[in-house]
Amino acid sequence: MINPQLADKVVLITGANHGIGAATAKALATQGAKVFITYFRPNPEYDAAEMADALASGVGGPALYRARQAASAETVVEQIAAFGGTAVAYEVDLEDAAAISLLFDLCEAQLGPVDILVNNHTHCVLETFDPARVTHGGFATSLVSAEQIDKHFAINARGFALLMREYVERYLARDATWGRIINISTDAAHEHVGNVSYAASKHAIESYSRSAARELGKYGITVNVIAPGPIQTGYIPPEAEADIVPGIPLGRLGKPEDVADAIVFVASEQARWLTGQLLYVGGGWRMGQ
Repeated sequence: MINPQLADKVVLITGANHGIGAATAKALATQGAKVFITYFRPNPEYDAAEMADALASGVGGPALYRARQAASAETVVEQIAAFGGTAVAYEVDLEDAAAISLLFDLCEAQLGPVDILVNNHTHCVLETFDPARVTHGGFATSLVSAEQIDKHFAINARGFALLMREYVERYLARDATWGRIINISTDAAHEHVGNVSYAASKHAIESYSRSAARELGKYGITVNVIAPGPIQTGYIPPEAEADIVPGIPLGRLGKPEDVADAIVFVASEQARWLTGQLLYVGGGWRMGQ
């Protein structure tokens, strides 16, 4: 039997009130890890009745995704507690750089020093260089703007980098010898037509991760990137699923749990000789990119 040796490890995971983050928090907690969850709920463009209907129907699309995004992480905490796990949650906007040290303070006070950092929270607003691709309604696509470029990089790149810095400083201050940093990117980080600022910020994450892996290995810290493919977190409507699935060798959309299991492996003792790696988790979608 494989033992990932994660019992009593302390995990700080961002963006874990729904989707991949929530599944990962639960997966790590089932291994005995203690989980500190951060999350952020943007103002939704749908009213409460629309989101309730979307949740009831379970049909993928913008309304369902926004409804799940608007959920409190306390539900995840309760689900973890129900099977005997340990988790706490704190709502925070990672665009605020000053909040990052507070997160570590709160985690240390409630669960202990962070052993595993999972940077998952992301900002994604569709942007394009091509005026012909501009759309309205649903997941609207706009021309690139200074505001959205700055917001994507502030949250997706700067936020990840500052969380890593805070983790390393505290890790060294306590003379730790075992650490994991896992950054969540996308298999479209190299380019993403119609989602250009998001893709660029995710590519920056991958660069930061490779640099950190080279610099931090001597301290016993591994740094790896998970790049999910098409994962049904609520945003993929049925018509898009019909177009996507034929291109996935394993024949279905991914589930958040598929990515969570890969994250558990990268955090595990079995991945002790794995660092600086980019692991695509997409059922074979975009192979070789």
